[in-house]
Amino acid sequence: MRRRHGAALAAVALCLGGALTACGSGGGDGYVAVGAAGSGPDEAPTAAVPPKGKVVLVPLDGAVPSGDSEGKTPEEKPGKPGGQELPAVPGGGTDGARGGAASPDGSGSSPGGALGGTGSTGGSGGAGGSGPPATPTPPGTPPKPTPTPAGPAVLTLGEPVRSALDKRWCEKVTVQFRNTGGSPVNSGTVTFATHIIGALGIDWATVESAQPLPAPIAAGALRKQAYTVCVDAWRVPLGMHIETQSVTAVWK
Repeated sequence: MRRRHGAALAAVALCLGGALTACGSGGGDGYVAVGAAGSGPDEAPTAAVPPKGKVVLVPLDGAVPSGDSEGKTPEEKPGKPGGQELPAVPGGGTDGARGGAASPDGSGSSPGGALGGTGSTGGSGGAGGSGPPATPTPPGTPPKPTPTPAGPAVLTLGEPVRSALDKRWCEKVTVQFRNTGGSPVNSGTVTFATHIIGALGIDWATVESAQPLPAPIAAGALRKQAYTVCVDAWRVPLGMHIETQSVTAVWK
């Protein structure tokens, strides 16, 4: 009976050794102990002897093994503390792999758009501004003074241009008016000084007459006006004539 039990144990050991050999790597790193587990070759084996080298588990159905090629479990891999998978960040990878810190809201993106994208802020002028705001007027600043006219109206008169008419006591006088001031001439009168000249050229008398200005005359404007200037007929007897020698004006 003891011999049969010893033979049975040897058969079990051979079966276990064959199974382990089938699971070994193709590189020949693993081996199976087929001898007895005792201290000498003559002693009967009492248990299977495990291999002393590395053992690699090969997936049978294409499933991902629970450990890597070095026999480490996910809990032992570097960069994954506590055996937990780190959250993925946009663009692939994890925060630990990309070296970026997760944002406070847990979105996984680092400040400044370092982990994907180019950032959502930037540019000049803000989110739609077109330039710096206008500087407000400090309190107590006096209002800007209203522009005042350059000055009052100043009217200058040119030399009177005379031309004879069919009556010896009348003549046509053309006068040029120029406003050199800063305000317009709204109204006024022009006064003619008409001399009565005798047949021998003697100046017998001077008669004045007034007529309205050709107003309005704007500042810097030039106007010409022709007047018919006459004196009493009895003042100019036959052989005598009149001459309007000077012109003056008043305006406002």
